[in-house]
Amino acid sequence: MTVRIGLDILLNQRLDLIAGKRVGLVASPSSVDSQLISSVERLFACPEVQLTALFGPEHGLRGAAQAGQHVTTDIDSLTGLPVYSLYGDTYQPTTDMLRNVDVLIFDLQDGGVRFYTYLSTLAHVMQAAAANHLPLIVLDRPAPINGVTVEGPVLDPVYTSFIGIYPIPIRYGMTAGELARLFNEVFAVGCDLTVVEMDGWQRSMWFDQTGLPFVPPSPNLPTLSALTVYPGMCLIEGTTLSEGRGTTKPFEYTGAPWIEAEAVARRLNALDLPGARFRPVYFVPTFSKYQGELCAGVHLYVTDRDVFRPVETALHLLALVRAMYPERFAWRVPWTDGGHYPIDLLSGGDQVRQHLEGGLPVSDLVNAWEEGGNAFLAQRAQYLLYTN
Repeated sequence: MTVRIGLDILLNQRLDLIAGKRVGLVASPSSVDSQLISSVERLFACPEVQLTALFGPEHGLRGAAQAGQHVTTDIDSLTGLPVYSLYGDTYQPTTDMLRNVDVLIFDLQDGGVRFYTYLSTLAHVMQAAAANHLPLIVLDRPAPINGVTVEGPVLDPVYTSFIGIYPIPIRYGMTAGELARLFNEVFAVGCDLTVVEMDGWQRSMWFDQTGLPFVPPSPNLPTLSALTVYPGMCLIEGTTLSEGRGTTKPFEYTGAPWIEAEAVARRLNALDLPGARFRPVYFVPTFSKYQGELCAGVHLYVTDRDVFRPVETALHLLALVRAMYPERFAWRVPWTDGGHYPIDLLSGGDQVRQHLEGGLPVSDLVNAWEEGGNAFLAQRAQYLLYTN
């Protein structure tokens, strides 16, 4: 079975939404159809529409930029169209960028987690569409790590940033189209929104069950395995541990030059965490933290993804390493004076940091999120488009 994505439905069944109009498209390298043809090419070749502007999120339209790297506005070599950066001088399309656009299309493969920046790009594009009185079409794509599981704390609005724009959990179990519907009403964006739904997708599906080709949504999420652990292991970014950037297994590897790999792996495995197993690993990052230095740590294997809880697993890892190496483990400092710790921005508040600093049980922290998670489940219910 192959799921039919919003791009195919638009061009084969809903062309009336864009026929005769000037189209602006938000896309990335993973914006492809089942034959690996990009939405840029599909729309550029469509005689019924005029593709006039392209917009690139973090990593750029063609995916060449590394995480956090400033992306500049450019001209696309394939189409000759302007590619406006939404991860450079602005996160939001400006009125000038939209001057030759009648309708905006958003076609990005989401990462399934709150701190994945394409989520914030969606929100900013919606805001720009509302401000400039332009209709926005979201071409829906699968939630890559299923659309059922919800995990982690709901963002405290005090910690709003580009890696956490609205108060939702870390792992929210929704498609981009469903999120757009929720954002539009719950957070009063108020744009003229149309979601072109998929055909054949079910909430319980993981990406490898869709029949669609997997294209990495960004440079450091090269596989579905990396995406599976990402909701938790990305929290490592907020510490002095390497999260595996600059290796062949980003987010699956974690470590530091001062770690004893075998001891950490043995103690983590003794916790018998659901769906998780650790092996000792040694690696030398080619960029990012500890570039060129030999690191020791663990390689996280997911043995049962349906019971695996990445956020809880990562918290146990952090608690253990902090207890074993209290003089070496640390939180990364705020990027600006008076700013928030990166771990607080990633987790959505100061609760994780303070809880772990107090040496309190991880289970207490996870239980404390239950009320907020249940409230979110009730809130999101009316915006879901697909069944289990």
